[in-house]
Amino acid sequence: MPDITLTTLILLCLAAAAAGWIDAVVGGGGLLLLPALLLGLPHVPAAHVLGTNKAVAIVGTSGAAVTFLRKAPVRVGLAVRIGLMALAGSMTGAFFAAGISSEVLRPVIMVVLLGVAAFVMLRPSFGTAAAGDGTDRPVARARIITAIVLVGGGIGFYDGLFGPGTGTFLVLALTAVLHLDLVTASATAKIVNVCTNAGALAMFAYQGTVLWQLAAVMAVFNLAGGMIGAKMALSRGSGFVRAVLLMVVFSLVAKLGFDQWNA
Repeated sequence: MPDITLTTLILLCLAAAAAGWIDAVVGGGGLLLLPALLLGLPHVPAAHVLGTNKAVAIVGTSGAAVTFLRKAPVRVGLAVRIGLMALAGSMTGAFFAAGISSEVLRPVIMVVLLGVAAFVMLRPSFGTAAAGDGTDRPVARARIITAIVLVGGGIGFYDGLFGPGTGTFLVLALTAVLHLDLVTASATAKIVNVCTNAGALAMFAYQGTVLWQLAAVMAVFNLAGGMIGAKMALSRGSGFVRAVLLMVVFSLVAKLGFDQWNA
């Protein structure tokens, strides 16, 4: 456990719970959790922050995935294939992440957020199809290959290298490529995200860059937030997921923009 105050530990645990909820509903919990860790552990190397972030996130994501699988219409086989490609991509990304500094991570997070915001604004009807539409009709082979290679491999690499927003990007990409509704895409994304987290965490653990004691404490809160978020997404549907997606993206863009303005 790093030398931090009780107040900082409590705030990090609350951030982990909120991130778990966000990640379960729309993905992107890392956009809250990673900055919280960077702020709460200013003297800890970036690689250790990234590794600890993965150790916390995989617990909440796994809990949310189990909750979704009980009720959401998910093509588990396809999700696993995408997830295996994502695992390989995330391990590759994590291998290169050791040389990334905190100063590089912060502006990257903001650019990524702005890209998500622009996409959502330009597609107001995105992901509002009735739940189940994406699993009841056949999907073209080309779309499946695209989902496995580009969505799995590409976003998996990003997850291992940086991480924040991976769940959100998975939801957006799966909705666009496979024509899933947002609830089904979110459920599928959780299975894929578990794989990307596992691949990246394995590499960080091998490199010895995980603060296991701190991660264990925060993971309990992340798990609780993730399971609550998954249940709310299932009960309230795609409209709720889209509303949360917009709220999360614009709130974080506004915050980072304010911080950048006052830097």
